[in-house]
This record gives sequence, C-alpha cells and structure tokens, in this order.
Amino acid sequence: MNQIEVITVFLEEGYQISPNAVELICCHCNPRSLLDDVLQNMDPSVLVVDIEHINECINERDIQKKYEVPVKAPFSKSSNIIPAQVNPMVSTLTCPQSYNPVDVLLDITDNSTCVGEYMEFVQFFRNRYSRLSEMIRGRLNSRPIESLNKYRNKKGGRREGMDKDMNEVSIIGMISDIKSTSNGHKMVELEDTTGSISVLIRMADKELFELASCFVLDEVVGITGALTNDGKLLIAKKITIPDLPNTLGERKRSYGKAVLTSDVHVGSSTFLEEEWYRFIDFLKGDTDNEVMAELSTEVRYLVVAGDLVDGVGIYPGQEMELNIPDVYEQYKKTAEYFSEIPKHIKVIISPGNHDAVRQAEPQPMLPENIRADFSENVLFVGNPSVVDLDGVKLMIYHGRSIDDLVASIPGVSYQEPTKAMVEMMKRRHLSPIYGSRVSIAPEKQDHFVISQVPDILHCGHVHTVGVEWYKNVLLVNSGTWQSQTEFQKRVNVVPTPAQVPIVDLSTLKTTILKFAE
Repeated sequence: MNQIEVITVFLEEGYQISPNAVELICCHCNPRSLLDDVLQNMDPSVLVVDIEHINECINERDIQKKYEVPVKAPFSKSSNIIPAQVNPMVSTLTCPQSYNPVDVLLDITDNSTCVGEYMEFVQFFRNRYSRLSEMIRGRLNSRPIESLNKYRNKKGGRREGMDKDMNEVSIIGMISDIKSTSNGHKMVELEDTTGSISVLIRMADKELFELASCFVLDEVVGITGALTNDGKLLIAKKITIPDLPNTLGERKRSYGKAVLTSDVHVGSSTFLEEEWYRFIDFLKGDTDNEVMAELSTEVRYLVVAGDLVDGVGIYPGQEMELNIPDVYEQYKKTAEYFSEIPKHIKVIISPGNHDAVRQAEPQPMLPENIRADFSENVLFVGNPSVVDLDGVKLMIYHGRSIDDLVASIPGVSYQEPTKAMVEMMKRRHLSPIYGSRVSIAPEKQDHFVISQVPDILHCGHVHTVGVEWYKNVLLVNSGTWQSQTEFQKRVNVVPTPAQVPIVDLSTLKTTILKFAE
C-alpha cells in the first residue's frame, strides 16, 4: 500500500491520521494486515490516529508469538544464546526496519561553556546540590544548616521554653568529609549553601551505619537526627537519599530490538576481529541458527557506549599492544567494520576515555573529520547522553566512574558492574565523586544528574557483561570486543568479551548473545 491509499482508508472510516503513523504503516512488512488490525482495535473516541496507536497495535498482535530462549551451557556454534537473568522469554516482533527514529534529549556537544574559572566550579556544585536536594525535599521537611543556630543560646544550650523534641531536625547537604571515630562510629561533614555541620552515625544503629558505610564524597543526602545541646553535632536517626521512586508509572514501549555494546577497541592487538565478524554476520542475518536469524530480523538499533578504538597514549606502554599505531587509521578501520552493518539498523555511538575527544567529562561527540568516514545510518552523541529510541528512553554513559565506585563502596566490583550502576541510581548521579579518577569539567549544569528516570541505563568501560533491574530501570553493562590485556592481568580484571546484550523494546526483556567459540 502507498501513503495515499492508507490515508484514504482511514478517512473512509472517519479517522484522520498523522504523517508519522502513515509512514510507519507503509514501511511495515504487511501494511494491509496492520491497517486492518489498527481499525479493528481503534477506540471510536479517537479523532487523529498517531504513531502510538500503531505501536500499541503492533505490540498486541505480535507479542503473542513467543518462543523459549535456549538455556544450554556451555555454548556451541549451534546454541550461543545466553538468557539474561531478567529474560526467560523473547518476543518475535516483526518491525518495519526503515523507521528507526532517534531523538537526542541530552548531549553536551556544542553546549560546553566552561574554561575552568573558580566561579564555574561554584556554579557547578550549586547546580548539583539544588537539583539533588529538590529530589529529597519532597520526602523530607528540611531546614538550612544555618538555621540550626537558633537552637544555640548564649551559653551553648537550648533556648528556654523550647519543646523537648524541638532539637530533632532534618537537613539536606553535600558530603564534604567522611571519617571513622576511635570507637568505630562514622563522622560525616555535611554542607549546604548556608553552612556545614558534623553528623554522627553510631555503630549501634546497624541499618544507618550500613548505609553510611556506602557514603561517598560529594553525594547529596538528607539526615534527620537529634541536635546536641551545643548545636555543633547532629546524631543521625534517619538517612534519606535521592534514589529512584518505588513506582515510575506507566512507561512507553516500542517494538523490535536494540543491541547494546561498547569497548570495541579497534587498533589493539587484543581486538577480537573474528568474533566481531560473527557479530556482523548475525546483524546481516547470515547464520544457520534459526533463533538468531529470527532475532536479527528484529534489530532496529545498535548502541555503542564508548571506546570505539584503543587510542594512542592512553596508558604507559600501550604502543606495544597496538596493531594500528595511528589513531586516525584506527577510526578509518572502524568505519570499514561499521560500514558492513545493514543500513536499516540505526547505529548510535558515544565516546569513551580511549576515544579522540577531551578526557574531561562530559565529553562531546567525536569530531567531524572522524565522523565523515562513517555511513549515514550512524548517529554520534556525547558522553553521557540520553536518547529516545522511538518511545524508549535510553541513557548512555561510558562508565568511567565505576572505577571510583569500586574503590569507594564495599561490595562493588568489576566482576558485577551493575552493582556500581545501582549505586548511581540510588544517588541519582552517574559520577558523584569529584576529583578522583574521573576528570569532570565544571559546566553550568551538572550533566551527570539523573533528573528524568530512563528506561535503560547502558554503560561499558569495565569489559564485563552485566544485566540487572533496579526499580523498573534496566541496567546493562555491555562488555567488550577485546581479550584480556596485560594491564588487566596485573589488576586481576577478567573480561567477558564478545557477549552482546539484546533488548526487546516492547518488554525490555534481555538476551545475551555469545560470539566467541
């Protein structure tokens, strides 16, 4: 059917239809069947049929056709699909492959204004505090730290006539210091824009002490506690963190599949070229495995979360592990690899710390002279960034802050990268620790604050695959295409290369495909 025929059918049935909805129907593999289903299920109160009505119909008619994901292990050439922890089933949606829109919602590219002046740092931290404290303030009736002065009389005690419970207060502040006392308690220095105060978290309060043991510098928390008579110390009774809401309401969904990967590291002598070509064959549908062939027909998006190439001069002695010693030649080779990806798949590429952009985060997209070598189906964005994949909100962050979180929070490790991603969600911040391993540029806005809750957080950097749900948000760390390097051997990091998470955009259920022998 052509567009005029589609419009005519809807007009005859008494409906108007948007141009996007017309296009979506026309590029479907069976437009007549889809059109009939849409009309059959359309609410009579609808005046204008839009793209969400078409998506709903696609989901309802195709989600019923499902098949079990093989669970056999170890893997063989004929069975190389790993069901992720959150995905016992995968739907077999057939999607219109030419309609894969991307809306960039957050990206530092062309919006960076910082030059490193003192007031920019002040403005940066005030922006962070303002936005994170507002998230807590809805659950906590807090007061400025400066106002605690009213609880101090001239002799250092409480004012006469004050209620005996009036010295219990709530404050919201940014953590500027964390210490352990000689008795093993936690002493935290909390500051806001008006002042600072010391907070004591006692070992006897096991739940609070366990939470405080995971505190990191520069995160924003709310504390409710009892103020001592001299007004100089707050003894914590309750801790409130920004965190995600327990319920996020109804979320938009799309159709088809998104493939998530990262850390390709083209140019390295440890780049797994043979496994990469198996992956490309999968995207082309060139496979004898019927299940994988079916999956490949549903792929709409491929998202790369940084480290497209291995780079040059990233770490001492790197030149000894490079097959391609010139970074621009690395990108040209990468463009050749990516040119073999079918053109109906929309490719989204964000940079990482090995890429040829500034090391300070947030990072802009790759420069134009590099982008020019890539095909038209490739979209470049910054790091971090937020994109809308036809209704599904995906946050992309390379994940360098995972290094800081592994070093600072008990129980967080490289082997389970999603634990670090959970900590990001709890703090509503992708990189809470300032001045450690991650170099952060003091922009006017803190681009790492998670203001709008995404459907998916996609990270990389640590070269290990992980999939986990946290409060209705899918957390995915997408591994690598590089075998273990000498540096990783020294720090005991064991990568899980050539494993690729693939997400069903209608359900967010996830399967992990393995392309290694």
